[in-house]
Order: sequence, then C-alpha cells, then structure tokens
Amino acid sequence: MSTLRFKAVEEAFRKKAVEVSAPSRFISDFYGKYVFSSKTMSRYLSKDAMKAIRNAIERGETLSRRVADDVAAGMKMWAMELGATHYTHWFQPLTDGTAQKHDSFIDYADGGPGESIIEEFSGKLLAQQEPDASSFPSGGIRSTFEARGYTAWDPSSPAFVMDDTLCIPTIFISYTGESLDLKAPLLKALNRVDRAATAVCHYFDPGVKKVYSYLGWEQEYFLIDEGLYATRPDLVMTGRTLLGHESARNQQLEDHYFGSIPTRVTAYMKDLEFEGYKYGIPLKTRHNEVAPNQFELAPIFSETNLAVDQNLLIMSVMKKVARRHGFRLLLHEKPFAGVNGSGKHNNWSLGTDTGTGLLTPGRTPEENLQFITFLVNTLMAVHRNNALLKASIMTAQNAHRLGANEAPPAIISVFLGTQISRILDELEASTSERGIVVEDRRITSIGISHIPEVLLDNTDRNRTSPFAFTGNRFEFRAVGSSANCSSGMTALSTAVAAQLEEFKEAVDARTAQGAARETALVDVLKEYIRESKPIRFDGNNYSDEWKREAKARRLDCETCVPKIYHAYTSPESIRLFAGVLSEKELKARNEVKWETYTKKIQIEARVLGDLAVNHIIPIATRYQSLLLDNVLKIKSIYPEAKAAELSALDASLVEEIARHVATIKEKVDAMVDARRIANRIDDACEKALAYHDKVLPFFDVIRYHADKLELVVDDEIWTLPKYRELLFIR
Repeated sequence: MSTLRFKAVEEAFRKKAVEVSAPSRFISDFYGKYVFSSKTMSRYLSKDAMKAIRNAIERGETLSRRVADDVAAGMKMWAMELGATHYTHWFQPLTDGTAQKHDSFIDYADGGPGESIIEEFSGKLLAQQEPDASSFPSGGIRSTFEARGYTAWDPSSPAFVMDDTLCIPTIFISYTGESLDLKAPLLKALNRVDRAATAVCHYFDPGVKKVYSYLGWEQEYFLIDEGLYATRPDLVMTGRTLLGHESARNQQLEDHYFGSIPTRVTAYMKDLEFEGYKYGIPLKTRHNEVAPNQFELAPIFSETNLAVDQNLLIMSVMKKVARRHGFRLLLHEKPFAGVNGSGKHNNWSLGTDTGTGLLTPGRTPEENLQFITFLVNTLMAVHRNNALLKASIMTAQNAHRLGANEAPPAIISVFLGTQISRILDELEASTSERGIVVEDRRITSIGISHIPEVLLDNTDRNRTSPFAFTGNRFEFRAVGSSANCSSGMTALSTAVAAQLEEFKEAVDARTAQGAARETALVDVLKEYIRESKPIRFDGNNYSDEWKREAKARRLDCETCVPKIYHAYTSPESIRLFAGVLSEKELKARNEVKWETYTKKIQIEARVLGDLAVNHIIPIATRYQSLLLDNVLKIKSIYPEAKAAELSALDASLVEEIARHVATIKEKVDAMVDARRIANRIDDACEKALAYHDKVLPFFDVIRYHADKLELVVDDEIWTLPKYRELLFIR
C-alpha cells in the first residue's frame, strides 16, 4: 500500500477549520495598521514634510535630503513601535515576483567600532540602496562583473511593516540607468497616459489637472491540502500536475461556482481578509470559482501603481496564511488538466482629479462625446497593438490556460455589447451634428411581486472576451493568476497614451484649418471607429469560426509563446515605448522572457521524466509482476484450457501495461535527447523555440500513457494522490 498517499488522505479528512477571530469588532479599527499611509504620516511627520511628499506624488517634485531625513526618522519610529527591527527595499525584478534584502536598524553610536549601538535610519537609506544587479534577470544589461544596481524609493506607494521588517516599495535600475524591474516602466507609462489623457480632457474641461489610471484585479487561486501537496513532486517543483487522470466528477455539474464555501476555506478567507485589511488592501469579494477547490478574491479598485503593489503583497500573504490553515496555495494558471485554470482579470479605467470617470457614459451630449472619445481611442490602441498586449501577458504557464474553453483565447479582441456597438455604428454613419446619446441603464421587472426592479447595465457580459467593456471600465481578462499586473498595465497604458497623443494631433490639425472643435473631434472619431472595426467582436471567442474570422481580419493569431514575444521588438513597438522602455531595454526583456520560458519547460521536463521513470514505471511493473504471479498460479492449478480462460484478463492487463511502460520509456528517452540538443543552442530565442517545438510535445504523449496506467494499476499501490483527492478534499 502507498503509505504516504493514504496517510496524507486520512490526515486531510480529519483536519478541522482553524479558529479565526477578528482583531476588532470594526474593520476600521485595524485597517491599514501596518501601512505608513497619509493618515499615519500626519502623526509622525511635520506639515512641511507631508506637503513635500504630496508634491512629489502629484507634481513629480524631487524630495530634498532634509525632507527625506525627516520622513526616514518618522517612518523608523512608527515601524519600531510595531516591532520592526529591520528595513528593506521591496522591489519587483523581472521574475514576476518581489525581492528584498533585510538590514538591521542598528549602527555604532559614535560612528565607529565601539560598545554602544543605536537604531538609525537616514534619508539616504530610505531613498536609495545598491543590491547586486547581476543576480537578477537582466537580459544581458548587467553582467557578473558589472554588478551595481540601484533601488530608489517610490513615495507614491506607502511603506509597510511585514513581520519585523519595514518594507519600502522601490524601483530597480542599473548603474547605467536602464530599468531592471517592472515598476519603473509602469510609473513612466502611467505618467505618460496622465499627460496625454489630461491634454485630451481639456477639450471638454480645462479645469482637469490630472488623470489617474485605476485597476481592480480579481485574483483566482486553488487551495490544496498541504499533506497531499507534499506527496506530489510535480506540484512542489512546478506548481502544476504534470500527470493525473481526470476525476470521474470534476466541474461538469457546475455546482462549485458561487456555491457554499467549505468550512476550512471560509476560515482561511476570513483570516486572509483580516491580514489584508491590516495592510490597507480593501478586499471586497470572496467566492468559489468554477473548478473544484478553486476560489477568488477581489478588492475595491485603486490607483494602478498602488493596486499592483497590493496584489503582489496579497499574493505573499495568501501563501503565508494558507500554511496556517494546512493548505498550499496554487497560483499556477493551469494546475489541473480538464478543469478551469486561474486568471487575474484586470479591470482598468481612467478618471480625472475632478471626479469624472472617462469610461463612464455621461448625462449630456458633451459628456458622452468625452466618453466616446476615450472609448474609441482605447479601441484603437488595442486594435493597433493586439499582438503586443498578448505578448505582455503570455508566459509558459498562461499558455496552458489561454485558448481553453474556460478563458480568453490567444487572440485579443474587444467586446462592447449591443448598445455601445450600435452607438459607434450610428456615429460612424451619421452626417449630422446631433449630440451623442447613451441611454441610461434600463429598469426591468422580474414579474414576481416581492422581487424589486433590477437596474440593467448598458452592456451585457461576454465571458469569452479577452478585453471586454463592462459599463464603466474595460476588463483585461487574459492576465495570468501568477503574473505581476505591471506587465499588462504598462503595455496597455503606453498604447493608450500613444493613441491619445496621436488623436490630439489629428484634432488640433483640423481645428488649425478652421474646423469647429466638436466637428474635428467627431470626424477623427469616425475614422477611428472605421479603422478599429476588426478588433470588435461580441460573439463566442472560443469557436473555431472566430479563429478563422480573426485571421481574415488580420488580428494576431500566433500561439507559439517564444514567437509571440517578438511583438515587443517590432519597429512599431519600439516607437510606441519611446520614453517608457528603450530599444535596448525591450530587447533585454525579451531575452529574459525567452530564458524564463526555456527554464520553465526545462524544469517541467526534468520533473516529468523523474516521475515517469521513478514513480510511474516502477509502480506499473510492480503491479504487472503481481498479475504475472497470479497467471502462473492459475496455470499451476488448472488445466491448460481452463487456466487460459481464467487468466485472460490478467494476461491482457500485463500486455497493456507493457505497451504503456515501453512507450513512456521510449518517449522519456527521446525527450531527454531533445533537451540535450536544445541546451547546446546559445541564442535565447532559438533555444526557447527548440524547447517549444521539440521538447514540449513529449509532455502530452507521456502524460497520456501514464494516465492510462493510473486507471489500470491497483489503487492501493499508486503512490501519487489522484485528482479526486486533490480537488475534493477540503
């Protein structure tokens, strides 16, 4: 009997929910406890320091050394009161995660070796540090003998205390100034879209001084009992199951989605929410997702830079809290075959400092013209850069999810809904100067007396669309659950900013020639509506018909991950990213993406080979031996004809096992050879392509035969927890 597997199953069944108590009766009592927010700053900083920080955030003014020292002193005092003994610059290297190096506050009291120490934290330490830049992915920008890099404080994202450490959000750049992280380009892109959108807003409201980008992410995830997790080497090493036959029951009954949350999971969610609130993360929604043991949480939307940081922080907290409840968190985009994978829907919008949502329909023709202006320019940005947007969210993990009948396809299109599509079509065809009318939300009656009337949004939902308009925002649904939102938000923000800049130039050119402002606006919008039509699709994005139609519309339909990355370094993208990422930085990031893709597939190939040779084949041959023993015993007792009849089933199983085992061994050996050949390639792109074309295809073949053996081999000697155990023990 497989002792480890059955012991893990038994222990998982016996586990009870962990007791969770709220820190206080009211969330507001402990909300943001660990965050150096504006409210907290006001108790530890002078009015001058507070004003300087506001000016730095809102106007981009540089903080003086004196102000930095004042902020550092107040920040240290606050952090130490919470038990902090160390500080770190918390940054986002090109790994989709975060990095940190902890330093203690202590220093010699007299500035030199002595017996006395003090706690010290200066403005210089707050503002800048020098981590080893050669130890992080850089795509060749930094080599081992050119190791210097700098982290620099981002005052627009508040510092926080985690455990005993003051964490300071920072950017990460090289000694020569190139971005080595995901935050720095995002900040540049957000600054650019602010300038471009503000300039366009002045057509409608000259009082607008700033435009903010907002993000509301929806984080999907799986929870697996940690005992079962520990007995699956593929989950431990890769975050997904490389083998495993689907359970007789998975999600086909559609009973898990929005269903009653399992007791242990409810306790986990409560604990997670309380922790999130302490870090100022406004978690709002929690529910079961479609697949068994899959769940989702979502916050109230925030400014994009802050929202990205909060998402990275909550992913870290999620893992930590999961351990307290006897779970392991899975953020892989496709941890289980045959059931839904996990995404991170990015709800994106723009809004002014005057409180106007630029993607929200207005109440007057002028307000609606502004709404249509930003809607159509977003359409154009996505249309012209659909390949780039796909590249911004594509990874080895997300490739398993995109294109399956549960997620957006590997083709970027935009869903607008019937009403908005009709408005754009009418505007394109119109010849009059009449105002644009966007109907208010309709009211519908359900027809049941005690059920109230329901307000309907001006768009329905299309869950198959990768980029859908949902009433006052766009939902970028193709982002992967383990991803850093910065990558997709940087590409989208840059594309929209460039499009708005071009739009303003076109409108200004017409008004310079004597056209009225509204006429110029509408004329350019008509051209854009006509040009961007290929990106609009309200139908079923999963259908084969759409794939053919998308190709006819000349949308990017590439599915090979290494090839998709070329969209970053096309001449159009290089021009687009000017001021956000240089050509050198773009090419370096592609090098990192290709290297990461290769390493992910390489690790999975090694783990798959190990599982096949050291787990599957030995167990299968052990069971085969038991069957052969039974055949021999039958032959020793019964006459030949009767023995043949009685042993026919066992003999057939022996042959079936032999076929599967032989194929597995053959394909594993061939996969190892393909990997060796690929490893000899120096060029990062060619190597990634070799892994995609020559190594990856073996995965499904090996899995097929291993999963067939799972159905044949005696359950009591099968060592790996099965899908029915991984997905239904909660």
